[in-house]
Amino acid sequence: MTQAATKRSSETTVSMKDAKNRLTELARRVEEGETVTITRNGKPVLDMVPHKVKGGLDLEAGRRYLKELGVDGLFTYVADDFDEPLPEDFLLRPLPESKKR
Repeated sequence: MTQAATKRSSETTVSMKDAKNRLTELARRVEEGETVTITRNGKPVLDMVPHKVKGGLDLEAGRRYLKELGVDGLFTYVADDFDEPLPEDFLLRPLPESKKR
């Protein structure tokens, strides 16, 4: 290993210049589970880490959960003009008086 690279357990630190020249080798190390920290002027700039597949939302599980709670749908009514543009003065109009109980 060059002086620009140091190895600690499963972490390697290399300079940006060294990383450019050794990208394939560093990528293989990352594929094996190692973390590679790339530095510029001795300061860490980025970490190369193994890719993790993101799970995202499980919409089917959400539907099952709502069904268990007895919820048929999230929206019972959506106005026909829901997606129409708002009037220009919408935010300038005062709010309607609320009925006090």
